Amino acid sequence: MEQIKTIAELEQIYDLAPVLASIAKEIDHLIPAYQKLIELSPLVALATIGQGGLDCSPRGDAKHCVRVLDPKTLAMPDRRGNNRIDSLRNIVADPRVALLFFIPGSGTTFRVNGKAFITNDADLCATFETEGKRPRSVIIIKIEAAYTQCARAILRAGFWDAKNHVTKDEVPTNGDILEALTGGEINAENYNSGWAERAKNSMW
Repeated sequence: MEQIKTIAELEQIYDLAPVLASIAKEIDHLIPAYQKLIELSPLVALATIGQGGLDCSPRGDAKHCVRVLDPKTLAMPDRRGNNRIDSLRNIVADPRVALLFFIPGSGTTFRVNGKAFITNDADLCATFETEGKRPRSVIIIKIEAAYTQCARAILRAGFWDAKNHVTKDEVPTNGDILEALTGGEINAENYNSGWAERAKNSMW
């Protein structure tokens, strides 16, 4: 299979210059409209890079998952998960991050690139308390680039169209996957039957 190995070769394929709208929308801070997009987004994909390579992790929260501290600064609580802390390890090793915000029912997505650090400041963590639970740390993101992403990918995918939604039974469960990977050491039925209660008790 032929490979494209140089930027010049790539640019010969994509020979049209970016339109003005795709350039003008990128800035290094939040305008009110951009802040509104963040406030409407309960789900964001967080991309990081570290010694182990690249990582992309979904982050979700009630109402919105990222808080705007000022036009150049965002805060994201690290809610409970599986304790792998891959994203956090990466941020400590390399502060570069990218975020892609999704808005339910909308084709618009919003991107932020910047540099991050982790804090366990008690006062800040307390402001993210939910149902009596505080995050153990908060990711602070310093914005370097912010811009909307065109809606074509969401529209092509029919992502929010109910007729495209798969049924629960079509999706392999984590229990099924773990049973296969561990040669039966983890029992799928037991793992799956306990999931709802585990999630309820460890949501925040």
